Amino acid sequence: MSFRLTILGSSSALPTSERFPTAQLLNVNERFFLIDCGEGTQMQLRKYRIRLGKIHHIFISHLHGDHIFGIFGLLSSFSLLGREEPLHVFGPEGLEELVLDHLKFFQNDLGFELYFHRIQCRRPALVHEDKNITVLSLPMIHRIPTCGFLFREKPRERNILKEKIIEYNIPVKDIVKIKQGADFILPDGTSIPNALLTLPPPAPRSYAYCSDTRPNKVNIPHLEGVDLLYHEATFAQEDASLAHETFHSTARQAAELAAGAGVGRLLIGHFSSRYKDISLLETEAREIFPGTTLVNDGDRFEVD
Repeated sequence: MSFRLTILGSSSALPTSERFPTAQLLNVNERFFLIDCGEGTQMQLRKYRIRLGKIHHIFISHLHGDHIFGIFGLLSSFSLLGREEPLHVFGPEGLEELVLDHLKFFQNDLGFELYFHRIQCRRPALVHEDKNITVLSLPMIHRIPTCGFLFREKPRERNILKEKIIEYNIPVKDIVKIKQGADFILPDGTSIPNALLTLPPPAPRSYAYCSDTRPNKVNIPHLEGVDLLYHEATFAQEDASLAHETFHSTARQAAELAAGAGVGRLLIGHFSSRYKDISLLETEAREIFPGTTLVNDGDRFEVD
């Protein structure tokens, strides 16, 4: 059962020879969620051998070019490849108008249904739910309406022990109830506790994406205990005033937020191209939160 994050792009405003603008792909049990779509995203998807046809949901944090310029080419490629499955795109107000205006000039008929889901970015909100996962939008503090995303697995059923099914001759109709936590009643009225019949399921896994933003402590209650947190770290601490002016975060500020929320692991990215050696950002963050990793394009992170 996979829960894997692939970094497709880790640069901030400008692409570099080594880093594409922001884009990520989250694989939850072979359901693929694309998070932001900077320039060149489809090239990165091909480079890292990710099948475009598996993407059915795209989440856009905000309408700055380094987070969205790649969506136009990606939609065109979907069409050229003969896609027929619907595509759901989530993002702030203005996203639908922006994309449809582009399509008027370059792609009159995609060949598949395109559904837009508008997100308000002022407060946390449930924006997507299926039988396996929920996606919560989180308010970011940026120059334009921006939201982060919290992906959280739903709790799974308990695992029934096969030998207990045989031992107590448990009928199929009762197995479902037992997996949901019920005890089993024998024909003579004896109750067999659920704890003797099952094993607890794996803990639900979670991933949170926070970019672009000043550090926002309002989100800490929602981020508490998250397995994996990605937080932008555009600047070093010596440029904290510039980070504040441009509505971004330093690596140290990202680490302070991670420590305050007690997350399992912190990933930092969205680096400014002004730094020749970005390892200093990881060093600064690790002074506050040792479980910090600086991301590179192509990195994959598995949540077990």
